[in-house]
Amino acid sequence: MANNITKYNHSNRGLSLFDDFFDSMFNSFDSWNTRLPAVDVEENKDNYLVKAELPGFNEDNVKITVEDNVLRISGEISEKDDEKDKDGKKYIVRERRHESFERSFSLPETVKADEISAEFKNGLLTVTLPKKETEEPRKIEVKINK
Repeated sequence: MANNITKYNHSNRGLSLFDDFFDSMFNSFDSWNTRLPAVDVEENKDNYLVKAELPGFNEDNVKITVEDNVLRISGEISEKDDEKDKDGKKYIVRERRHESFERSFSLPETVKADEISAEFKNGLLTVTLPKKETEEPRKIEVKINK
């Protein structure tokens, strides 16, 4: 398997993060209030970093799971009881009532799934996916049999 993270598609077709962007974006909308967070995936020598912008969310609203080499990031927020119509408020536009999302990424086999960590700060979720150490090819000496 290639050493890149791919977007997971429920048809079991791995998509590059850059392929079929519009197709996957429009097929992911379940309702008018569904918004997909912007996600960047970086790679350095030791880790992959998945960074998702989640304005309005906090760490209690976000769920991260890894199963069968698929990283799933999901979240859900609802209006708080104290924000419901009261005191004669009349909303002209109401878009903050409920919001949820789910993003899935197929992980390469080189990720240490048991060492994945996440940090949430100022609306930015950063998931760190440590890489396994790669083994250098071992040279095997061929002996001549006399």
